[in-house]
Order: sequence, then C-alpha cells, then structure tokens
Amino acid sequence: MIHQDTIVALATPSGSGAIAIIRVSGKDAIAIVDRCFQSVTKGKKLVDQASHTLHLGHIVDGDRFIDEALVSLFKGTNSYTGEPTVEISCHGSPYIQQEIIQLMLRKGCRMADAGEFTLRAFLNGKLDLSQAEAVADLIASDSEASHQLAMQQMRGGFSSEIKKLRDELMNFASLIELELDFAEEDVEFANRKDFQDLINRIQLVLKRLIDSFAVGNVIKNGIPVAIVGAPNVGKSTLLNALLNEERAIVSDIAGTTRDTIEDELIINGISFRFIDTAGIRETKDVVESIGIQKTFEKIEQAQVIIYLFDASEVSESEDLIKHNIVEIKKLENKFPLTPLVVVANKIDKANKELITQEFEFNNLQLLSAKQQIGVEELKDTLVSFVNTGALRNNETIVTNTRHYDALLKALEEIHKVQNGIDIGLSGDLMAIDIRQALFHFGEITGEITTDDLLGNIFANFCIGK
Repeated sequence: MIHQDTIVALATPSGSGAIAIIRVSGKDAIAIVDRCFQSVTKGKKLVDQASHTLHLGHIVDGDRFIDEALVSLFKGTNSYTGEPTVEISCHGSPYIQQEIIQLMLRKGCRMADAGEFTLRAFLNGKLDLSQAEAVADLIASDSEASHQLAMQQMRGGFSSEIKKLRDELMNFASLIELELDFAEEDVEFANRKDFQDLINRIQLVLKRLIDSFAVGNVIKNGIPVAIVGAPNVGKSTLLNALLNEERAIVSDIAGTTRDTIEDELIINGISFRFIDTAGIRETKDVVESIGIQKTFEKIEQAQVIIYLFDASEVSESEDLIKHNIVEIKKLENKFPLTPLVVVANKIDKANKELITQEFEFNNLQLLSAKQQIGVEELKDTLVSFVNTGALRNNETIVTNTRHYDALLKALEEIHKVQNGIDIGLSGDLMAIDIRQALFHFGEITGEITTDDLLGNIFANFCIGK
C-alpha cells in the first residue's frame, strides 16, 4: 500500500453550517495550501511558519478570492496522521467547501479514501490498530457507556494489556527456540515454572477479555428489549411511556399493532432498543398472523423480554390468571438464558395484593403505563441486567467482533501450549503453538496485518477521518 501522495477531504459533516474544516495531509500539504493562501500579514508564507500555529488570510485561486479562512499548520510528524497536515477552517457554505476542495485537487491533491487519514496515522505509528478502530467507535458512540468504552480503547488500555502479554510470550518463545540450537547439550534456557505461571496468567486474562465481550457488545450496539403479551394489554402505551412520546398507535381495538415498532432510549448512559410487538393470540387474520410471527423472531433476538399483562382484567378472572402464568412459564422454558421481566399493567385499576400473590415471579413489576406509575422503577430494573461494574471500575471491555475472534483463537493456541506442558511435549512442537498465539495477538494490535484486513477495517470509516 503506497501512501506518499497528498490527500484532501472535508473533515466536518457535509451541508451548510457556520464553519467547515477541510483537511489536507501528505508531504506536499503545506506547499500546496501555501500556493492558494494569502495571509493578512503581507509577505507571510506558510512554509516558513512554525508547526502548531494558526494563520488568518484568504484562500485564492489566482486573482479570485474564494473565502476568508483560518489555517492550522502541523509540520513533520507532529500531526494526527504523522505527516505534514493543514486544516483549513472556512465558512460552511457547501459552495465554498467544494470550491476549496476542487482548488486543492487542481493543485496536486487527490480525494482521500474512507478512513485514510486514520489509516495513515496507523501506518505512521501514531496509533495501533485497535486504537484506530476505536476512533470509528468514538464517532459512532451515542450513549455515555459506548463513549466511555471507545475512549478507554483509544487511550490504549486494551492494546497495552495485549502487547505486554505478547512481549512476555515472545521472550519465552525465543528462549525455547534457542534451546533447539543446543538440543544435544540438553540445556534449558526457559524456566518451566515461570513459563507455566505465564501461561496460567495469559489464560486468565484471555478468558476475562472474552467474557467481557458479552457486556461490551450490547453496550456498543444497544440492548434489544422485546415487549410481548396478548393484544390490548398496553404494550404500545408502555413503549410511549418509556420513550415519553407518542411513538406507537394506541387503540382499544385488539390487534392494532401488526408489525414491530422499534425505538431507542438511553437509560443511565446505556442504550436500550425497545421493540413493540404484535399481540400474541390465535387469529385467522393473515396480516396479523405475519405480525405475530415477527414477534417470535424478535423475541429470539432480544437480550431482555418484558411480558406485559392487563392486571385489571386478570384481577377479575381466574382463567386469565392461569393463562398468563402458563404463557410466562413458556417464555421462561423457551428462553432460559434471557432475563424476563413480568409487568402487571393498569395496576391503578387492579387488586394489587391478588396480583402480587398469584404472580410470584422474580422481577415482577407493578405499573400503569397510562398514568406513568412505576415506569422509572422498570427502567431501573432494565439497567440492573447490564453488568456495569467493569465499566465503572474502568476495566478493559472488548467490543469489537474482530478482537473477540482473535482472542478466541489465541486462547485455543494457549490451551495447546498448556497441553504440551502437561504431556512433556518437545520444545520445537510447543514453539509452533506459541508462534500461532503470538500471531493472533499481533492481529489485534496491528503488528501483523494484510492489505485486505486494513481495507475492510478502514472502509467503514467516514471520508475525512
């Protein structure tokens, strides 16, 4: 991959705004902009100015003034990309933005590819690969928790932990391979007790990181919560109450919701994706049947299930009590690993003591969605399902599927090394498994990369970053 040319792109969102920033990076960046910049200080040339300085002037195309702009200079390797960089802060007119970018293209730049500025930062050693990926996560973060995870990874906590283990394992691999050169003398350079201690420690760290992915993935992508129950028990009303807006149509007619309705809500910094589903019942209506089928598909995907029933109707019918208990048991048996919250709605019109006595389930919630009674308590219950302890303690949490896959493969190789120690395998055979584990560690931090891997990662970035 050759990245010797000079690139340009809009670094702020496209469209009208007060200010737009156009980023130029590459060995000729300062010289190219200098030819199009006329300082308010007569005779000032950008190429003669110090790094990390700001300069007010005009962007010009020959005798034509395009805009008044503020230019930021980053010389040498002292920039985000690790190469000379200029950032032009101009007025946010789309016309002005395009005029300046086209001017830069005519003067010798080319348009940057998606994520190319960050790719150059990685290639120039300003970021390792996991930190570079965290940049995209930081831009995409839409909650306090996802922002915190991205910042933690971008600061290098995860990669430094992996790098330390890799360096220690690399040291032992070198000693074991050195022993092969002295096989006839039966010399042992690698202390086997210290080596076993390291393997034990690596296994513990890898297992902890792998386990953290379950939390990190849902925090990063949002936690899907399916609201299920019979028709007309208040599922849409509950969704509206949680979101505090009229998101779903509410009607006394059973079967109003025929398709799933989804919306997101951030509770205590955690993003939840609520899914209002079609009411579950026997029906001959073809359209409603399709909606019910989608309901079960959404339940399969949910991380939390809210089962809602009408407490006011149930209070007056023993058959309805039995029916709802059977439905709750079905969900518990079918989805034993998915947290289930049983919610008695319209509790303001019901016999609370009867409901509490008959529905002896964990996480039973009494509320009235219409009257906004108990809604905040339900939100607290939902947050309790997320293990935020590791987040609060600033522990390393894995959020990236690529990292998760590499960790699983590394752990598999470490298990092979452990097995080799247990059965007294020769050093040359153990060295093969150690090298494979080192390979998977290197995949995470970017010490081992391919063009295809980098292309796949940075293709998901926005242009200008």
